[in-house]
Amino acid sequence: MIGMCGIICDDCPAYIATQKDNNEERKKIAEEWSSDQYPLKPEDINCDGCLTVGKRLCKFCRDCETRRCGFEKGVKNCAYCDEFPCAKLEKHWELMEAYEAKARLVEIRKSL
Repeated sequence: MIGMCGIICDDCPAYIATQKDNNEERKKIAEEWSSDQYPLKPEDINCDGCLTVGKRLCKFCRDCETRRCGFEKGVKNCAYCDEFPCAKLEKHWELMEAYEAKARLVEIRKSL
């Protein structure tokens, strides 16, 4: 499952912890990902993948502007968007240090 931003949800620690129903992993992830600006609790680390609708979403995914924008535009992921790559997506990659996600979407875009 490739998220709107190009991250592979199946490889995400929050997704993995959720699928394994591992509370210790959720706690560890919440501690690692938490910041003063974005505090997280273990219960915030429940995710069935950011492309799901009506299922569990990690707090990051629920709050994600990139995800919201992709759903509003009705695209499979951002590579399919006419505005790719946009400033919002570039900011997302920088914040998440998700440069492999950028490369993944660039490759998808080339194949369209």
